[in-house]
Amino acid sequence: MRKIAALLFLMACFQQIRAQSYQPTWQSLESRPIPGWFTDAKFGIFIHWGLYSVPAWATNSNADGFGSNYSEWYWERLNNTKLKIHKEFVDFHKKNYGPNFQYQDFVTQFKAEMFEPDQWAKVFKDAGAKYIVLTSKHHDGFALWPSREAWNWNAYDAGPHRDLAGDLSAAVKKAGLHMGFYYSLYEWYNPLFNQDVHKYVEEHMLPQLKDLVNRYQPEIIWPDGEWNHNDTVWRSREFLAWLYNESPVKNTVVTNDRWGGGRDHGGFTTTEYGQGNSSMTRPWEECRGIGESFGYNRNENLEQYQTSKALIHMLIDIVSRGGNLLLNIGPTADGRIPVIMQQRLKDMGDWLKINGNAIYGTTAWAEAPKSADKNVFYTKKGRDLYVLLTEWKPITEVPVTGKQVEMLGYNGKIAFSKKGNKTVIQAPAVTPVNNPSPYAWVYKVSGVF
Repeated sequence: MRKIAALLFLMACFQQIRAQSYQPTWQSLESRPIPGWFTDAKFGIFIHWGLYSVPAWATNSNADGFGSNYSEWYWERLNNTKLKIHKEFVDFHKKNYGPNFQYQDFVTQFKAEMFEPDQWAKVFKDAGAKYIVLTSKHHDGFALWPSREAWNWNAYDAGPHRDLAGDLSAAVKKAGLHMGFYYSLYEWYNPLFNQDVHKYVEEHMLPQLKDLVNRYQPEIIWPDGEWNHNDTVWRSREFLAWLYNESPVKNTVVTNDRWGGGRDHGGFTTTEYGQGNSSMTRPWEECRGIGESFGYNRNENLEQYQTSKALIHMLIDIVSRGGNLLLNIGPTADGRIPVIMQQRLKDMGDWLKINGNAIYGTTAWAEAPKSADKNVFYTKKGRDLYVLLTEWKPITEVPVTGKQVEMLGYNGKIAFSKKGNKTVIQAPAVTPVNNPSPYAWVYKVSGVF
């Protein structure tokens, strides 16, 4: 009987393992739940860093259309004669580097000599971020790790002669944060891609992606550059089946929706630069820069940078609608995070140290009233409702009743009363000395749900 019981147990385990196997179809792949760590995290840091960080230049407005102020598109802008901004890029390039200087020549100037991964990781952790996404390879094909498929066109064989991706990954994980990688599926001027995309996918893209996963075990794979072909050409479903079934991060990894043929399939939904989302059913993430460019753009001025107040309000708005904010920084070619970006991140971290309970691990409140007041936001966690104010209010009416009210970071009692099915909260008397936090304030209404 014991042998039979043991056999039945093993069969049951086998059936369970088989049941958890994902097939290379969108229906099967999308049945996999997105790991909870991602939906709880709410705030991540995007990093655009590569050869484009050497010229670090683009127009400082997007007047010519989408992305004309993206410095990471520098090489493509030099060659795209269809765009009006082409001449601006060419003129800048010739003036500063000469007519015979090629984009590839920037590799000798990409030295990362001041790159301190532990210092970066500390900046990110102090900012309150829970995950990091580094551009392991952008559309120029230059890899930030010793990739076999990018021989002599990576940061280990050339330029810094260092495994930038590996060094940062180790530092980020040591700091207790989740590490991920952006990866461009296509490459502008890779001869194999332009001659035979199927061979490119088979011999270059898929081996390179798998190497990235096996080598560093990232918990986010953030593809991009998928728009030229559909998911069949990219063999996206095949890769995801491997990622979810066999890879060393099969239980914890998350991916986005940029796998080809439109952004209708994949993991979490991606939006950028205020496109927003209000989905209560599918996790989503908004990415944007502190400045307007993703890569560092020396041509940007102060007005192109978001203020700390605006960034905190952005985070509040996105999280209240169920999303994550992936906030981008653009380091310099020598490996520094620009001080203005560090300052913005520190301000966000200082605010989150006080008010993080209203952000991390929360969900959107589906029954939140569609109020005309654009300065009141809600999140929920367990039985508690958080009321986030982006403007100070003497009186705040909340359309539910709770057992207790407190203001995060404020030591005194908060006066409140019940009026029908509402809680009427009276703001405490604060001064610059005892103001709990700048930019935005949070009431916690306990025992609502």
